Amino acid sequence: MTTHPAGQLPASATEDGSAVIRVLSYNIRSMRDDNEALARVIRACAPDLVLIQEAPRFFRWRKAAARLAAATDLVILGGGATAAGPMLLCSLRATVERTEDVLLPRTPGLHRRGFATAVVRIGGARIGVLSAHLSLQEAERYGQAGALLDRLAGMGVDHAIAGGDLNERPGGRSFTRLASTLRDCWEVAPWGGEFTSTPRDPHQRIDAIFTTRGVEVLGCGVPLSLAAQPDLAAATDHLPVLAVLRVPAG
Repeated sequence: MTTHPAGQLPASATEDGSAVIRVLSYNIRSMRDDNEALARVIRACAPDLVLIQEAPRFFRWRKAAARLAAATDLVILGGGATAAGPMLLCSLRATVERTEDVLLPRTPGLHRRGFATAVVRIGGARIGVLSAHLSLQEAERYGQAGALLDRLAGMGVDHAIAGGDLNERPGGRSFTRLASTLRDCWEVAPWGGEFTSTPRDPHQRIDAIFTTRGVEVLGCGVPLSLAAQPDLAAATDHLPVLAVLRVPAG
């Protein structure tokens, strides 16, 4: 499904203290694919914040993350192996107030999960940010969705953004748990493509960006009109989600 294919998303801007920001959520599969294509996709979206899932976690993972940041003209906020995969990147528009990597309880036999979190200021807006990659196992995933909501509620901010690979479609228990408290940006202002998996056969939406109430969603979806299709297919095994948001001053 594609909505408003000719619509153009606004550029980043500061407006009377509020901030128009571009937020990208992207599962990069540990940078095991075409890293030049990956960098081109990210640059084409001109993001202020990038919520990464499956960042490199093993041998020389910091060097790999640094290469990605340098290739996309961004800086590393936090996360990576220390958050079990989620990572945050930002542009120089962002002033960092604090960061925290969160490891979630491990279920025996399953991959450990975590959150990469930060509080940043862009223009006059103060924003909580969280990147997540939820479990493949349904019961654990539901608990992690609750932990995500608890973490956002405890960040001490009026406005927050969470995004990631949910490993679940809309209508599932965990997706519904998040969407019942937060705003699913695609549902509020669909733009571009809907489905995020797989790049060569998009048929399901398992990646999403959510905001707290009070953040205006100007558009959200897969940036099919911004990034080249061959790059989207080669970069990783997910399609990215781009949201443009107006965050009030605070």
